[in-house]
Amino acid sequence: MSRFGRAVDKADREGLLTWTQGGNRAARGAAVEELPTVAPVAYAEPASPSTEVDLWDDEGAPGTHAAFNPVLVAATDPNSAAAEQFRLLRTRLEGHDNARRTHLVLVSSPGVGDGKTTTSANLALTMAQEFQHKVVLVEADLRRPRLADLFGVRSEPGLMDVLAGAAPLDEAIITVPGSRLSILPAGLPGSRPGSLLTSSMMQRTLEALRSRFDRIVVDAAPLLLADTHVLARLADGVLMVVRAGVTARPTLERALAGVEREKLVGFVLNGVDETPNPYYTPGVVSQGTGA
Repeated sequence: MSRFGRAVDKADREGLLTWTQGGNRAARGAAVEELPTVAPVAYAEPASPSTEVDLWDDEGAPGTHAAFNPVLVAATDPNSAAAEQFRLLRTRLEGHDNARRTHLVLVSSPGVGDGKTTTSANLALTMAQEFQHKVVLVEADLRRPRLADLFGVRSEPGLMDVLAGAAPLDEAIITVPGSRLSILPAGLPGSRPGSLLTSSMMQRTLEALRSRFDRIVVDAAPLLLADTHVLARLADGVLMVVRAGVTARPTLERALAGVEREKLVGFVLNGVDETPNPYYTPGVVSQGTGA
């Protein structure tokens, strides 16, 4: 059995996973796993649609105010336990990078609503803040785009426009003021996202981004879609987001079936009960939604 399988089975034995269709959505908190070690993450309950954030430029001077959704705890609440756990996730991915170059990380999930977009956004923010890397967050979930709303930025032109030849890449990339983070939003909705994501133009776009940025985080659609499996083959590493009590184990196994095992760098387990458990390291201190 793989390390991933052993870790999932251990969480299952601890009562953290309910492998049923529909499960209990009332569970709170979240946990981030670097195989086979687990560390906790808790998301703060959003109190308002957006939060004013002071960003900082490369010289440490105050940057432009930005209106971010509160689930982006890496920016809105950097001293929280949740933000600290995203820093831990970033550190673990960097450790993985020391063994093998992980320039492009694809974040996906078995299904809808597992929290992959929140994870992708916070991971990208943390990478840009902590290691002073130039990071780009690519929205490749063209069917359910959310990044523009989370960051309070325009939604188009974006990736869809670039792939369709309607806009140049430079025009589609958004630089978050006062930071080293850029965003390539989904762009104008189209009728054939799958064919565009699996096109040679998508591969060329990712190659162009590799030449411009130190790190690329791709927020992809669920892995049960064929185009996400194609993108996973272009990535250096795949991070899986799973929701405890909701994700059915057969669904997870089907999602993982097309992922090369050496590319699986870990998974985020959302919806874990915040009750202390010896399986976890200390640190879950607040109640949250695992958005």
